[in-house]
Amino acid sequence: MITLALFARLEALPGKAAEAEAFLRAALEMANDEPTTPIWFALKLSPTTFGVFDAFHDETGRQRHLSGPIAQALMAKWPELFVGQLNIEPIEVLGLKNEG
Repeated sequence: MITLALFARLEALPGKAAEAEAFLRAALEMANDEPTTPIWFALKLSPTTFGVFDAFHDETGRQRHLSGPIAQALMAKWPELFVGQLNIEPIEVLGLKNEG
């Protein structure tokens, strides 16, 4: 069962929303290559606010994701695309419905 997750809220720098969105759309390819990340969402919460939600079967999968290519790319692009500091929140999944 999927019990662990991560959530990051991302606010694009002024004039960088389109680039931020493109970056997150492109990250899907990297997520598809992560066997220990069964659920991954890139979200658009407002015209300039985005989010990333991903979920895992265990802590090993969560840690692999945190040190994997998406996290590395996000940290590298952060200063040119997003406001403030990167804050990735570890969260616990209490229930899940997935119709595939």
